[in-house]
Amino acid sequence: QVQLVESGGGLVQPGGSLRLSCAASGSIFSIHAMGWYRQAPGKERELVAAFSNGGSTNYGDFAKGRFTISRDDAKNTVYLQMNSLKPEDTAVYRCNAEGLLLSRQRFVSWAQGTQVTVSS
Repeated sequence: QVQLVESGGGLVQPGGSLRLSCAASGSIFSIHAMGWYRQAPGKERELVAAFSNGGSTNYGDFAKGRFTISRDDAKNTVYLQMNSLKPEDTAVYRCNAEGLLLSRQRFVSWAQGTQVTVSS
């Protein structure tokens, strides 16, 4: 009932930048939290950056100072600007959104994921 469509992943050289976007659509009444997580092979999923209820933002320690999350509420879209990328940022990045449907039921939705590869 809620679809998340990501774009912007790909291959980039160390030190480069990428911008990810994630658009939510469907029977959405409200979005309480939305952001990005990542998972590298053999590692656990970790928070990259996310907006939480009330508008606050949370970043993984590795993301602070390099990544910036922003939002367009009118479009139910979040963006992740990633600068100064490092090889260790290579992972599948997945968008997540949580909120209420028009029926007032709670939803938790995950996007399929987009590969980010940082390599020379």
